[in-house]
Amino acid sequence: MGMMLSSCRHPLLITPEIPTGGLNTKSPEEYPTYSGDGRYLAFASERKGHRDIYLFDLQEKRLVSLPNLNRRDSSQDQPGLSFDGRYLVYVSTERGKPDVMVYDRNKQRSTLLTANVRGSVRQPTITGDGSQVAFQTSQLGEWNIAIVDYQTTP
Repeated sequence: MGMMLSSCRHPLLITPEIPTGGLNTKSPEEYPTYSGDGRYLAFASERKGHRDIYLFDLQEKRLVSLPNLNRRDSSQDQPGLSFDGRYLVYVSTERGKPDVMVYDRNKQRSTLLTANVRGSVRQPTITGDGSQVAFQTSQLGEWNIAIVDYQTTP
């Protein structure tokens, strides 16, 4: 006996839109993540020859400048956003290994959260208010979830 879901009326009639104008280029665009308020979409891309983080303002339909976040000598990847898009968590290879960092758009600077973590890290996510970051770490020889408090300031 099959079960009919009333909310799944015509799923095959939905056509995904692939927008252009800053959001998509001929380079790979990966790891899309929305801010909780739905205004911003962060993603990773290799449009400048190395992996960088981009922030797209869906209201104004343009890329938002992220001064001091991306670096030419390393890759920035796997972004996550706080509710209003002020805080952006990501994985950086700036120190020669994957690290989790938080970028504060108001202060235009990043904070390293995994200075004492041995092993690899991946898939960071940040709470809506930016106060805590969770990520996967292989520090103990298998993948575990770690949680770090992040001190947000006005």
